[in-house]
Amino acid sequence: MPKLAAAVPETVGQAVIPLVNSLQDIIARLDGDAAAGLELLQMAAIGGLSSSKSSVLEALVGRDFLPRGPDICTRRPLVLQLVRHASPEEWGEFLHAPGRQFHDFEQIKREIQLETDKEAGDNKGVSKKQIRLKIFSPNVHVLDITLVDLPGITRVPVGDQPSDIESRIRAMIMQYIKHPSCIILAVSLANADLANSDALQLARLADPDDIMDRGTDARNFLLKFGYVGVVNRSQEDINFNRSVQDALAFEEKFFSTLPAYHGLAHCCGVPQLAKKLNMILLKHITNMLPGLKTRLNAQLVAVAKHSY
Repeated sequence: MPKLAAAVPETVGQAVIPLVNSLQDIIARLDGDAAAGLELLQMAAIGGLSSSKSSVLEALVGRDFLPRGPDICTRRPLVLQLVRHASPEEWGEFLHAPGRQFHDFEQIKREIQLETDKEAGDNKGVSKKQIRLKIFSPNVHVLDITLVDLPGITRVPVGDQPSDIESRIRAMIMQYIKHPSCIILAVSLANADLANSDALQLARLADPDDIMDRGTDARNFLLKFGYVGVVNRSQEDINFNRSVQDALAFEEKFFSTLPAYHGLAHCCGVPQLAKKLNMILLKHITNMLPGLKTRLNAQLVAVAKHSY
């Protein structure tokens, strides 16, 4: 995980992140050979099957828009681009449906499910082919961020899943997080032992220099790397259709009223998580963009020579 240095001016971020998003959309249309060596500057969300990873992503958007259910819900990588804008309207756009705006977030959920079933089947199959979704929002806590929601790590195959489903999902995740251009957002439950976290185990494989060693104090580790605590909706909240906005209001009250969290406002709550992710992504892009530009220019030269 890259270290967070001095903040880059917001005006730069407003220009750089949309530029990288456009590059991502272009590269996504290329075949494997043409895209070789053009690792995307992005952030990948990883976690175990019940790590509440999808709940964290929905909280960042402020909307309930991801398919839910037993077993694996994310069965194809979902590239989620958040774009904050001044218009009061809020909508989503899919790369596979150009020119079409989805203003109903239940419809966005259905479209994700339909596209998942189209590629991975309707019986819990998994595919590495991406779905690309861009959400435009005026919500004050929504900041420009690009996240890849990857399938949760599971051990027991169900439906049409192969017997080696765990190793296949781990391999899919590693294809994203092994590159220096990828920031790892490892999501773990607060009531789980960090030493047994699937997300942190994979992060340790991809980035061994930035994961705590055995015996390291967990509190110091969390403070050092700026982990952020969030309060997600419970399964009961979801069953009773408690909105994400209501959950965010509850979270704010939770952290502001409990004495144990006094003085920790900078590392508690979804708004703080969004700010931190935005700053880390922006700094990472700023550091990585010159190298990406060099590789793009080299490929352009190669293509020009080949065309003559």
